[in-house]
Amino acid sequence: MDFTPTPEQEAARELAAQIFGDLSTPERLAALGDGTDGELWKALGGAGLAGAVEETGLLGLVLMLEEQGRTTAQVPFAASCVFGLLAVAAHGTDEQRERLLPGLRDGSAVATGAFPGRGGIVITPADAGAGRARLTGAVPWVPWLRDATHVLVAVRESAGPGGVARGGDAGVGDAEFGRRTGKVTHSLWIVPADDARCEPVELTAPWSAGRLVLDGATAERIGGPEAYDEVLAAARTAFAGLQAGVCAGSLARAVEYTNQREQFGRPLAAKQGVQLRAAEAHMDVEAIRVTAYEAAWRRDAGLGHRSHALTAAWWASEAGKRVVHAGQHLHGGMGADLDHPVHRHFLWGRQLDGYLGSGSEVLEELGELLAVGTDEGGESA
Repeated sequence: MDFTPTPEQEAARELAAQIFGDLSTPERLAALGDGTDGELWKALGGAGLAGAVEETGLLGLVLMLEEQGRTTAQVPFAASCVFGLLAVAAHGTDEQRERLLPGLRDGSAVATGAFPGRGGIVITPADAGAGRARLTGAVPWVPWLRDATHVLVAVRESAGPGGVARGGDAGVGDAEFGRRTGKVTHSLWIVPADDARCEPVELTAPWSAGRLVLDGATAERIGGPEAYDEVLAAARTAFAGLQAGVCAGSLARAVEYTNQREQFGRPLAAKQGVQLRAAEAHMDVEAIRVTAYEAAWRRDAGLGHRSHALTAAWWASEAGKRVVHAGQHLHGGMGADLDHPVHRHFLWGRQLDGYLGSGSEVLEELGELLAVGTDEGGESA
């Protein structure tokens, strides 16, 4: 495998780095508060970076998300690309792609995902059919929901005794049945945000999140039985790339601070303990980065990648929180200042730690996948 970016991917990364670096400064972020940076979002759309993901692939998106993570830029770039642009491009019908992709490409439409689909959302059987349904239920929090024009909803379905499908928030009996038979599945449905209710929710990171409430909302199906696993794997890979950037930015700030801050006439960076802590954090950042690159590369190459996405998600969770804690620790007393830029990396790192599955959850899922013995596409996991 070769992770060397193509000229198109490298150009997209360089342009993303320039835009994020110019507009997502600590001063602007402090003035912005918890809201989305509308000016930055327009700049990204105007530069065609969202639309470029169709050409650069998931690896190209991961490279751009690294640059976003370095600055903790407050835009729904990852969510809109994986839950909107890539999901519709890969699994939508010709009509859905023609209708939805133009807005997702230029940023006039914003997508997010109500993932994973472990309960709350149910298909109303009487209204299901012909790729359309009415959804009822709630998801406690969905990132960037306050900005979204479309929500990709994951609906849990399980086949009961006799093959009768049951949808929605399965109880303990349903969950046990699904584990025994392996017949718990998920389907994907896209819902216009205007047909849903958003109740603002504050998260650890300022992601303009909300509680999604659906009451007979009109929805149209996206893709077939394989769509959920593929979109979830892409999302885990993308957010692992974002975590790589968040951690790299935290470590860069810590290195700069320890080289400038002197104690007893010597820079803190000259102390062996500081060097070892920074070196361990650097190795963790590289582990997050390379596993995200591998999962993205395999997806773009049409190879089995679900187990690799889980591996990237595990590193993003477990190593990510170590790095952002180290970043604050290496700042000494300054690391306790909630207004210091490094604290934003800490908040993002901890939010990404548990998003789309914490380390223990994805490790359990990875173990189950390895026990089966095959990744998607029939390849050995």
